[in-house]
Amino acid sequence: MNKGLKALLHLKDPPRRTAIAFGTGVFIAFSPFLGLHTPLAIIVAFAFRLNRVAVLTGAWINFWALPPCYAFGTLIGSLLLGVDVRDLDGIDWDQADSSVWAALGSLLAGDWRHVVASFGSTLRALFWPIMLGNTILGAVMGLLAYAIARRFLEARAQRDDGPGDAAPPASTLPVA
Repeated sequence: MNKGLKALLHLKDPPRRTAIAFGTGVFIAFSPFLGLHTPLAIIVAFAFRLNRVAVLTGAWINFWALPPCYAFGTLIGSLLLGVDVRDLDGIDWDQADSSVWAALGSLLAGDWRHVVASFGSTLRALFWPIMLGNTILGAVMGLLAYAIARRFLEARAQRDDGPGDAAPPASTLPVA
């Protein structure tokens, strides 16, 4: 890989910055802005000069688990806002699951009509629980992802540096 591409992607960032990029991507993955995760990740990565690969990886981390993640985030928001959880029992989750995938297909095609038709009154009733719950879930998961990634990347960096590559401790340096 050439130096220009490595610099553009920020592949040589220190572990702390790469972990921040990954945690930011995970926050975006759990954010309530369904269908906008990839554009948001790209914008944030360029705006804050973060490792693009780490941000996008984080943003795509829960792709196959979107419906359960959104349901859990909505439950959190409902509980925090005092929305009757029985309103969630009235949702046909099998239909919601297929609606989410149909809505994603519509978003990719640039057609928002199916999204509105699929969710209609459910979306209106649960708008604030979805927004609040998934934002909180995103923040918690982003911070957790940051902590885990930082620990992993710092351990890997220490292992890659090896004991022979590091400078000797100050007490073993020869005295002049």
